[in-house]
Amino acid sequence: MSSLDLIIILFYFAMLIGVGVYSSKKIDNEADYLVAGKRLGYGLYIPAMTAVVLGGASTFGSTKLGYQYGISGLWLVGMIGLGILGMGIFFSKKLSKLSIFSVSELLGNRFGNSSRYISGIIMAVYDIMVAVTAVVAIGVMFTALFGWNSATAVLVGGLIVVFYTMIGGMWAVTLTDVIQFWIMFVGLIGVLLPLGIYHAGGITELTNQVTPEFLSITNIGGKAIFAYFLLYFFGMMIGQDIWQRAFTAKNEKILRKGTIYAGILCIIYGIAGAVIGMVASVVVPGLSDPQQALPQLVIAILPTGLIGLLVAAVSSAVMSTASGTIMASSTIIVNDFILFKSKKKRTEKQKINLTRMVTFLVGCIAIFIALVLQDIIVALDVAYALLSGSIFIPVIAALFWKKVSARVTLISMAISAIVIVSDLIIEGVSSLNAIIWGIAASAIVMGVGTLFERKKTIVTEGLNKEL
Repeated sequence: MSSLDLIIILFYFAMLIGVGVYSSKKIDNEADYLVAGKRLGYGLYIPAMTAVVLGGASTFGSTKLGYQYGISGLWLVGMIGLGILGMGIFFSKKLSKLSIFSVSELLGNRFGNSSRYISGIIMAVYDIMVAVTAVVAIGVMFTALFGWNSATAVLVGGLIVVFYTMIGGMWAVTLTDVIQFWIMFVGLIGVLLPLGIYHAGGITELTNQVTPEFLSITNIGGKAIFAYFLLYFFGMMIGQDIWQRAFTAKNEKILRKGTIYAGILCIIYGIAGAVIGMVASVVVPGLSDPQQALPQLVIAILPTGLIGLLVAAVSSAVMSTASGTIMASSTIIVNDFILFKSKKKRTEKQKINLTRMVTFLVGCIAIFIALVLQDIIVALDVAYALLSGSIFIPVIAALFWKKVSARVTLISMAISAIVIVSDLIIEGVSSLNAIIWGIAASAIVMGVGTLFERKKTIVTEGLNKEL
């Protein structure tokens, strides 16, 4: 990498820190810090919502799958996009009317404190583990860029994200995500994709050089497509980092249309990533590690200066996920545990300072876990299974089902969690059945429990009339 490339990358990191300092001056109250004052228009909301879900896993994952399976590699990010679309279509009207800061707060208001605490713990752990995966990815990039050892790279990269997130809150996360969105889309779709197709000999030559299976949208297999549906479609619709970004919209129209547009952009990004991976299979064939498809293609075809832009683009994807999930986890801890349980009266400034302190601590925890934990996938799989399997149905009930009771919902969450953990123990942490059984158990318990309580109420009312 040339000096010009390094200058571009360092300028980008310095800009992120500067945005954090600038954003701190726009914060007057807790709503400003947690949800950017609920006043974002399309210009900020759409790129910010898109960037928070398109992380390193989406970028590297789609190009890796494209390298292995061709165009069908789009399904990983495609399902993320469909989940965002689903939230925009089905949840936007309800979400725009809620005066809350978290998913757990919704469940608490509707079903009681126990539901709030249980869902809060699951959501906070999940977001921390997603942040850990992003911090690890940042460390990997810094190691490659600067030749540092992995510990130093994780520490420095993680602290950059923690600093601008802690100082500027959701305003900083929003503004940096907007910057990161444009760098991602310009770098990957505007630069790398067309140059890659050109180096492969054009679209016609590219399709001639790959096997026919690479042009099939189902080449990756039905099982993999269904797995991505289970993992991402439901999780995207109820993730705290996604909802917290939704709460920044100025009104229902922006929330609905902006979220739908963001989902469409995610699908476009997934298609582009799969095509880039397919291009890499032609330009740099025979890689032992398909995850190297993106960086190896960048090195193979881009000139000085553009390499720096593409590294900044990949950094953008990773950092947007890290900042959003750190912010989401700290919001739950402060909003659903500390402030909710505390009887102490706090001013807006004290609430902001408290949230900043917790954000810093959450970020440090994520960095520490990234430094010491070898296999983060295990913890992430468990957290994701619990999130989708035991919380999705209660959230649906809280938004759309008025007749379900708090007791039935709590029992539903507890039983589904037991079913999920039991399946993971029996079949292993990579089992997709855990989510299926968890959702099924939650729905059955909620349906049967509600029916039983209704019959019990009818019987009781009948006895009272006779008396």
